[in-house]
Amino acid sequence: MVEISSDVIRGYNDTIILYLLSEAPSYGYEISKKIRSLSEDKYMIKETTLYSAFNRMEKNGYIVSYSETAENGKKRTYYRITEAGSKYYREKCEEWNLTKDVIERFIRR
Repeated sequence: MVEISSDVIRGYNDTIILYLLSEAPSYGYEISKKIRSLSEDKYMIKETTLYSAFNRMEKNGYIVSYSETAENGKKRTYYRITEAGSKYYREKCEEWNLTKDVIERFIRR
């Protein structure tokens, strides 16, 4: 089975994360599980990649973090998308559609 190269998908990690956060606030481990599940195990984001993306997007104002205590008493950092993050997500979706259109011109079927 062919796997997705992390080099290919790297530019769209933010898009993937913002998509999930647009559905509901979440925390890192839950997001990584959803990525793996929705991609049908074809893409597994590394923890360092995920938290680098969180830090970068928070710095850019696309997400905000907050702490919450879970039912088991464990403190978790949750992330929520901002209005700027929603706008950035839409821009990245447009960029993807353009990228896909260009690349498909070079794929033999």
